[in-house]
Amino acid sequence: MSRNWLVALVVLAACQPKSPELELMQLDTIQLENATLKVEVLADSLNVPWDLDVDSESFLWVAEQEGKVSRINLKTGDQKYLLQIPEVWKVRTSGLLGMVAHPDFSKNPFLYLNYTVKNDSLIYSKLVRYRYKEDSLINPEVLLEIEGGTSHNGSRLAFGPDGKLYWATGDKHDYTYSQNREKLNGKILRFNPDGSIPSDNPDPTSPVWAWGFRNMQGLVFSSKGLLFTSEHGDAIEDEVNLIRKGGNFGWPAIEGKHDLPAEIDFASANQTIEPIRSWTPVIAPAGMTYYGSEVIPDWKNTLLLTTLKGKSLRILFLNESGDSIDGEEILFENLYGRLRDVAVGPDGAIYLSTSNQDWNPQPGFPLPGDDKILKISPSSSLSSNPISPVKASEILALDGKQLYKNYCASCHKEDGSGVAEVFPALVNSQVVLGDTRRLIELLLKGQVSSDGAQAMPDFSFLDNREAAEILSYIRTSWGNSASSISSTQIESLR
Repeated sequence: MSRNWLVALVVLAACQPKSPELELMQLDTIQLENATLKVEVLADSLNVPWDLDVDSESFLWVAEQEGKVSRINLKTGDQKYLLQIPEVWKVRTSGLLGMVAHPDFSKNPFLYLNYTVKNDSLIYSKLVRYRYKEDSLINPEVLLEIEGGTSHNGSRLAFGPDGKLYWATGDKHDYTYSQNREKLNGKILRFNPDGSIPSDNPDPTSPVWAWGFRNMQGLVFSSKGLLFTSEHGDAIEDEVNLIRKGGNFGWPAIEGKHDLPAEIDFASANQTIEPIRSWTPVIAPAGMTYYGSEVIPDWKNTLLLTTLKGKSLRILFLNESGDSIDGEEILFENLYGRLRDVAVGPDGAIYLSTSNQDWNPQPGFPLPGDDKILKISPSSSLSSNPISPVKASEILALDGKQLYKNYCASCHKEDGSGVAEVFPALVNSQVVLGDTRRLIELLLKGQVSSDGAQAMPDFSFLDNREAAEILSYIRTSWGNSASSISSTQIESLR
């Protein structure tokens, strides 16, 4: 090619119109040590966008809990609704819960969905594969159907670097399922993309890859091919786990770290695996992704974890080998409300979905325009009042109000009003104001419902002072006027 032709090509390229930069409403800026970021609204007025996934064509897929699926062009911001699944059954934490696109979407235009259905009195959790064609999702193929419930369905979907499909299922609130390898609840299941069972599974006749889980909410592979999950604990010990093939993660015999005599015995007999991070008080961890981009250098080689009770984004810093967590920072606490999922775009931008229209809204939420998808990306300017992450630290010697907020408010609400037909109100409650012995035993031992499920977890892990502080607080707040409870009273009923 002659020099004149080269010059002409350069001039022609320079004259081509550039794609206009996507203009979005900006909410905040973030100051990190090595980067300045902005927070913008990519989409709003959604109904609990439960799962986000960026496909290999750089489109963002959005699954709303009520059964809607849409696809957003990340260059233009255009959102197209492609599917409403009429059989989705949405109650509390059931509904459309899991979604992932085939990793080579151009050649294999398949979208995998997991959602809850109810037929008469029976509840199921379905794994379904759709084909994408001409802005439509067609030809649904049911790959598997397992037992489901009104809660503890999990669930997340992810493709591994091995090309296999992984499905994280919940224990459906049945404490016998997670350790029963004949049941597919409380497990990580592994499939070929067509739904068949891989021959190199721990049992080549079963999709079970790992077991012993309660209610996983995050599922992601790192750049090193390591699989991580985030999981809701009961009243204590939310977890992040590093998954191993054929691993037993202990639930319900073990919750969190192996630090109680019975847990140590069970761990020794069953070779269970400890989480690499656990939280007490709980933060209700939700969706999680791996960040490996140079675009935000401060966060390279981290797990980004959204939280519901914590109403924050947690940045979990991995060690060089990527198999343990060296540090943790907290961002957005109480700023945008409950955060449900997180995904990373091809340009290193981060996308978060809020969850303020769900069954358990927190005080002060939803905000106007909720639910939203937020975009975090580099910024050339900094606002006058930027926000920055803070290092996570242990909080000691909390008073009754603080303890109540950490352990009880997510269910019974900060004002004690509860949730109708789900969590009883504590205001003017005869259980709260009545016999102190009964109230103390309820706190220490929990309560089992008529169907055998745990209606209220036990809080026996609290020391005598903490238990007394919480009970005294609820007996003297929101117009309640009853006597305080002492540490001595708690000790006498241990």
